[in-house]
Amino acid sequence: MNAKVEQSAQAASPGDIVKYVLAGLIAVAGVVGFYWFAEWPGPLRGLLPVLAVIVAGIVCLPTAKGRQAREFLSETRFELRKVVWPTRQETLRSTGVILVVVIIISLLIALIDFFISSFIGWLLG
Repeated sequence: MNAKVEQSAQAASPGDIVKYVLAGLIAVAGVVGFYWFAEWPGPLRGLLPVLAVIVAGIVCLPTAKGRQAREFLSETRFELRKVVWPTRQETLRSTGVILVVVIIISLLIALIDFFISSFIGWLLG
């Protein structure tokens, strides 16, 4: 368990605010570019907003929130190393069981639907 003491939320520094605004403008420019260059091929146009968001993220990395995000990702990676992942055989066996159960339940629902439809057809007759 992480026993760090949470620090109170501090106001963003002026430099951070400038970086946030710049990142927002870059992201908006990517979306505007997508529509502005309508004559470009679709995949190339689609890259504009994606690249803009990546660049905006890079601009935000040195901010306080960027440091928090990097720390979070680092801790997440550490926790993922502790997970005991199932073997391929366990995964395939579990998947097979799930498929069989889904098929059985689907057949039961279809059978119930058939009987209800037949009964309603008989009633309306």
